Amino acid sequence: MSALDWLALLHPVLMILFVYPVVGATIRLGILVRERRLQINPLPPTVPVEHTDHGRWVGTGTVVAVLIALAWSFLEHGQAGGGFPGGGARLARLLLLGGGALAACLALWRLRRPGRRAAAALLAWGGLLLLGLEPEVWRLADNPLRPAFWASHFWSGWLLCGLLLFAMAAAPEIALRPGLRRLHVAAALLIAVLLAVQAITGCRDLVGLAQR
Repeated sequence: MSALDWLALLHPVLMILFVYPVVGATIRLGILVRERRLQINPLPPTVPVEHTDHGRWVGTGTVVAVLIALAWSFLEHGQAGGGFPGGGARLARLLLLGGGALAACLALWRLRRPGRRAAAALLAWGGLLLLGLEPEVWRLADNPLRPAFWASHFWSGWLLCGLLLFAMAAAPEIALRPGLRRLHVAAALLIAVLLAVQAITGCRDLVGLAQR
């Protein structure tokens, strides 16, 4: 296996060995947070903090995994074509965009003002979208009216990142507002569905990659 082959495996390995186990722990902590709020179980005040921190790790880990997958897409096409399409200027632009998306995601760990958190989440999500729309990234379809769009690993992953970034950005407000908590629970259910979809479509794409 070449170094590029190992890079192709780094994305699913990170998701399987890190993100999915932390998702399980986050769900469990979320249940405990609810039990503490309803006074069902006398739990320490650190439980909500741990739930938020685990959610941040899930969101950040997923964004990093997506950036790795996008980097592989660009490098794989560059290797196949004998050089990076568009030259060094385009490569620098893509690297700057990927670094900006990662920096915006990491900023959600520190930012306190709601407006700044919302802006950082949108910048990270938008950066992933702009990178994903590049021609090197494989997408089954870009039209949501086509069934293939909903079977695309990229588009379901991008939506997953958006929901996770929203949870990171709105964490303080979710803790204080019942309406946002209900929205967060609904989003968490959709996140669980998307994680299952990602596992299925990711295995499908790896099989297709191995047969190429």
